[in-house]
This record gives sequence, structure tokens and C-alpha cells, in this order.
Amino acid sequence: MTLGTKDFPEQFILGQLYAQALRVKGFSVTLRNDIGASEVVQRDLAAGKIDGYPEYTGTILSVLARDSRRPTSANEAYARAAAYVRKHGSVLLAMAPATDTNVLITKPAYAAQHGLGSLADLPRLGSSAMLAGPPEFRTRFAGLIGLRHVYGVTDIGFMPAPIGGQYRALQEGRAQLGVAFTTDGQLSQGGYTLLDDPENIFGFQNVTFVVRQDVLAREGPAFAQTINAVSAKLSTQALRVMNAAVVLDQQSPAAVARQFLGASGLA
Repeated sequence: MTLGTKDFPEQFILGQLYAQALRVKGFSVTLRNDIGASEVVQRDLAAGKIDGYPEYTGTILSVLARDSRRPTSANEAYARAAAYVRKHGSVLLAMAPATDTNVLITKPAYAAQHGLGSLADLPRLGSSAMLAGPPEFRTRFAGLIGLRHVYGVTDIGFMPAPIGGQYRALQEGRAQLGVAFTTDGQLSQGGYTLLDDPENIFGFQNVTFVVRQDVLAREGPAFAQTINAVSAKLSTQALRVMNAAVVLDQQSPAAVARQFLGASGLA
């Protein structure tokens, strides 16, 4: 079978976690890393180029389903995401405790200068600020669309940046705000102010796993059991630590995943 991942380090780690755990159980697994954003990976899944991939509940709703209704709980987000993928020939496996949600960050001095504590404070910046984030942030409700419709952020500039590049843009002064993930390893070092999202436009983003229905039927119950066992061990803090090991300490995703699985009794 072939598993895929999206285009940033945490996904590479998740891909290794699930692939290695499956191999321990005797499954033959090929891993295709760095396919692209959710829309691209989903097309490959539907076309049979991959059999499953790690995803996030809120991303399924906001990006794939284009559903702007904001869930009131993580369980509601999971249930609605599961219903969506089921209509498209796939199954959503168990939801992990770990949640990787978008968050806007800035330097503490800039936040203090402009009185920034939440996304609701952003309109006061007008066109004086530049926001660095992944290109897809421009077209997503859990992105500039939600910022505009819910918080009235209309004038802020946007700088497309590769995942991780927003930190460099902030440090070099090319951007005053950045789109980060709550599990980013860089956040473990401090030095950034995280802006609250009181209207919850970024949603609930628990880690989960999408697999085609035909693959699940073909591989038998041990497949889902193995994936779910990995997911059950994933916490937000565990992901942040693993991300730091890969992004900051330059360890390989495969080695980091191997160490976590061993420590968790899954390898």
C-alpha cells in the first residue's frame, strides 16, 4: 500500500509514524512524502495514487468540504468531517488527542506597540502590516477569508511563504505577523506572542487519518487498529517536541518517529 503526506515537516513525521507502525505489524508500505496541500493529496487519494494519509479534522471541513459553519466542539468537527469523507468513498479513522491549529504570531515588542492580543485587534493595523503564511492561506476560510468576514481584516498585506519561512520573514522584518501551527517546534523556544482566536475561525484541528473504503476492506481490521493505536498516543506536546527535533535539531523524521514509537510501546 502507499501512504502519502502533505508538504510540511509535521506531516513527514506523521507519515513515518503510521508507516513504521504498519510495517511492524507486517504490512508492506510505501511512503510518498511532500505531495502538496490538502486539495492535491485528496485528488491523489481519489485517483488511487495513494491509499491513505494523515489529515486534520478542521481542514477537512474548511478546505475540502468548504464548510464555513464553525463547529462547537472537537467531537462535532470529527463527526462532520467523517460524514464528508464517507460521501467521497473514504473513512476517517480515530481522532488523536493532538491538535495542530493555525495561530497568528508576532514579536512581543510589536504586539505591545500595537496592543495586539487577539485577531479582533488586527483591523487597527490597516495596511501597515504584512502577514507571512503559506499560499493556500489566502483562499481559505481558516485564513484570509475568515479574517475578512469574521474579524473585518481587509487591508493587511499578505506575503506567500513556504512552511517555516514565516519565522525567517518575522526575524528579518519583512513581515510583522506570521501564520504558525500550534505544534511548531519553534514555539517551544518562546520569543513570540500568539494571538487569540475568540471566534474560532481556525477551528478544531485534531490529527486523524483518511483511508479509502476499498483499502480498509482489503487490508482487514489490523490496519485500522494499528493506525488508531498510534493516534491514541499523540498529544499536542508530543508533536511539538517531535517537530522541534526535526526542524530545529535537524534529526530525520524517520529517526524521530522510530524513537517515539519505541518509547510508546508501538515498535
